Amino acid sequence: MPHILTTFALLGLSTIAALAAQALGLPLPFLMGALVLSATVAMAFPAHLPDGYRFPHWLRLLFIAVIGLMIGAQVTPELFVQIPRLMLSLVALTFFVVVAHGFNFWVFRRLGAYDRATAFYAATPGGLFESIAMGEEAGADLARLTLQQFLRVIVVVTALPLGLSFWLGEPVGSAGGMTLARDAVPWHSLPWIVLAGLAGLALGHVLRLPAKQLTGPMAVAALLSLTGAFPIDIPQWLVNVAQVVVGTALGMRFTGLSHALILRGVALSLVSVAGMLILAAICAEALYLTVDEPFDTMLISFAPGGVTEMALVALSLQANPALVTLHHIWRIIVTVLGLSLTRRWLRRFL
Repeated sequence: MPHILTTFALLGLSTIAALAAQALGLPLPFLMGALVLSATVAMAFPAHLPDGYRFPHWLRLLFIAVIGLMIGAQVTPELFVQIPRLMLSLVALTFFVVVAHGFNFWVFRRLGAYDRATAFYAATPGGLFESIAMGEEAGADLARLTLQQFLRVIVVVTALPLGLSFWLGEPVGSAGGMTLARDAVPWHSLPWIVLAGLAGLALGHVLRLPAKQLTGPMAVAALLSLTGAFPIDIPQWLVNVAQVVVGTALGMRFTGLSHALILRGVALSLVSVAGMLILAAICAEALYLTVDEPFDTMLISFAPGGVTEMALVALSLQANPALVTLHHIWRIIVTVLGLSLTRRWLRRFL
């Protein structure tokens, strides 16, 4: 019973923190607000938690599936219409993923002195949840891995929208009120959403997909969207709840991290993200005339932030959100496929 009450209390406090982050106009407020709150509790008040307390794994798994459904639902036929004219850009993005991953591995391994597994999975320039899940399977230090992966997203989705906001003179992204989810989803659609999520979890388990709790539902939602059989529309409130639950669960993994270690992680992340954004700007400058898209659109397409936030920034700029989403989904696919195809070799190397 104490563990159940603690979970409810954490989720309640995380919800308040998420709403406060939203009121402040911060990017990804429901995920980041919950993460910061629960991480603060885990690091500053561990003695106040019940002995042996762990956030319920099954609850985290279910709501990761919701996020997978939301991402997969963005894979529409319109995305594939963009592919022929963007082949050069997607090839360049594949190059970006490889180079950025190598640079980040050097940062975390040499400058951060992380062990190989932690440095390798912390270095991935995409696939936040996939990298955390696969890194956990590979024996990486989960607290440090989670810290670096979230810092990557936090720094990118904070710095880039804020920089563009100052440049344009108005808020962009989720801070500007943009969203990819739908508010007008009827309640009778919820059982179908649940069914799709469970089918995705089962598919991921049967096929032994990497990060199966995310990639399985993502694959099911993408298939339903592409075939037009039953496109999945996720209501905004459910996306918000999922982000609060997942953010709270991941924040509790920060138990035992010292303030010095966090500051060190922030410094490493600033070096890592600065290098990736410079590389992204070089790619955007080289490509924007070729693909007939503005420089800022290509920069957003290459920036290693979250799929959702970067697509929202594109909407704010009246850019092509399908183009931006295609690039970010491709970045995740390249990252996850690369990790999956090299998994056996990585076990010997790491």
